[in-house]
Amino acid sequence: MMVDKAQLSSQKLAGQNRIRLVSMIFCAFFLMIAVQLGKLTLMHKVDAANDVVLREKSMPRPDIVDRNGQVMATDIEVSSLFVDPRKITDVDEAVELLTATLPELNAKTLKEKLLKPGKAFVWLKRQTNTEERDAIYNLGIPGVAYVNERKRVYPMGRLAAHTVGYVDVDTKGIAGIEKYLDDQGALYTASLSEPESHTTYPAQLAMDMRVQHAVTDEVAKAVIKFKAKAGGGIILDTETGEIVALASLPDYNPNAEDKHLTSDQQNKLTSGVYELGSVIKAVTFAMAFDYGVMNMNSRYDATHPLVIGNARISDFHAQRKVLTVPEVFTNSSNIGTAKMALQVGLEGHHEFLTRVGFMDRLVTEVPESAKPLLPRRWSKLSSATAAFGHGFAVQPLQGLSVISDLINGGMSIPPTFLKRTKEDALALAHRIVKPETSEKMRYLFRLNVTEGTASKADVIGYRVGGKTGTAEKVIGGRYSKTKVLATFIGAFPMEKPRYAIFVMLDEPQAIPGTYGFQTAGWNAVPTAAAIIERVAPMLGITPQFTPEDLVKLAKQAKAVGAEKKHG
Repeated sequence: MMVDKAQLSSQKLAGQNRIRLVSMIFCAFFLMIAVQLGKLTLMHKVDAANDVVLREKSMPRPDIVDRNGQVMATDIEVSSLFVDPRKITDVDEAVELLTATLPELNAKTLKEKLLKPGKAFVWLKRQTNTEERDAIYNLGIPGVAYVNERKRVYPMGRLAAHTVGYVDVDTKGIAGIEKYLDDQGALYTASLSEPESHTTYPAQLAMDMRVQHAVTDEVAKAVIKFKAKAGGGIILDTETGEIVALASLPDYNPNAEDKHLTSDQQNKLTSGVYELGSVIKAVTFAMAFDYGVMNMNSRYDATHPLVIGNARISDFHAQRKVLTVPEVFTNSSNIGTAKMALQVGLEGHHEFLTRVGFMDRLVTEVPESAKPLLPRRWSKLSSATAAFGHGFAVQPLQGLSVISDLINGGMSIPPTFLKRTKEDALALAHRIVKPETSEKMRYLFRLNVTEGTASKADVIGYRVGGKTGTAEKVIGGRYSKTKVLATFIGAFPMEKPRYAIFVMLDEPQAIPGTYGFQTAGWNAVPTAAAIIERVAPMLGITPQFTPEDLVKLAKQAKAVGAEKKHG
């Protein structure tokens, strides 16, 4: 009995020893795993910045498309090459092979990176093509590998580059709508996403690439023809505030790897501010009408310059007589327009400019947005000169937007680069002038094309209206007599404007056929006419011909026929 108990005790002890041994083995095994995990975490850790690049993003970047679905920006799959220097056995050989295959690599710099102690990750080349990737990978250099990434491409190239913008090598938005998408954050991206299919809906712009091409083409031709330094054009929907086209030249190619933009390549229509000259007179007329200080029968004495203190305000097209309100507009009288502002008074003038939005920065989805430059002191003289666009500068898009509001019935509608319905626009709109004020402005705009300084904008069948502006540029702190900014703001069809247009030429020159003039009526206005003639059919505006129009068309056809015959 005693023996049996001893045997049982011995067996029990042996079993406990085996359990302890097995437990120790498991503990040792898991300890080894923990150590390896720690080593992988601590010794093979990639830099935080690179880690961000290597991680797969939860949702791809949205495509950017125009109002008709034309792709303007999208992602493609690419490979980026990197190396773990600790795995390279012969650095000199590796550098020789890598630089021979990728000549753009600097041998000295690469060698320094590969020899740097503790370096675990070195980029060789980001976003390579398939041939380069395979050529490097097939060298068989230890530690060389690649990771799949997304690269942003712009199928339309330079077209609408300032609006679309671009991203950096890590697909972070740097300018234009691309930056807007990033600035809106994850919630905005999520609103464009379909999580279950891991896809994103595109961000749809208000722009029409057909119209954008026509505007860009005509502005480019005008820059060459009139030997201008730069140029720009905008088409704006007066009912929705949608920017259908915006071209600023010179532009740039967003697909270029090295985008060091010069000041000339910046978006002049939103990030630049200019004295727009006489186009601002339209704002002063609307102000005087709306305050009730004048009507169409009012008259203004322009027989002599207007003297304020030591300043003398004269007219470029001096008539030296008493002018009616329509004559002040069609002759672009500085004297008459300044007197309107003086009738309104300093407080009223300042209030009206604030009401229409000229005292604040215009904010749209495109982040490149300049603040207006206003007179430091609001005096009688600054009010008089501001009345005809002298002494304060605004974004060209801001100028177009304000005048569009004045002729669309008097409703201020914020401009947008994103597609918007008429209902959504009305929900954002607010009244800035009376409907009858807007009606009077439409009459004057049309009159200025049929009888005034904008006669070359008269595209038959489309009843164009508009106002010209030729502003002397400030060079070295003084107004230049030879360098001007020529602008035109118009709309069509004028009885109920649907689209507003802006054209700008920076420092146009007099050429044969302009009779020595650099003024807008000889360059910006015919450019606008060429644009309207091309884009109106694209925009669905049906021409309507009066008997007089048909006579004009017959004469034009006859002249063209004669030219061909003698050509």
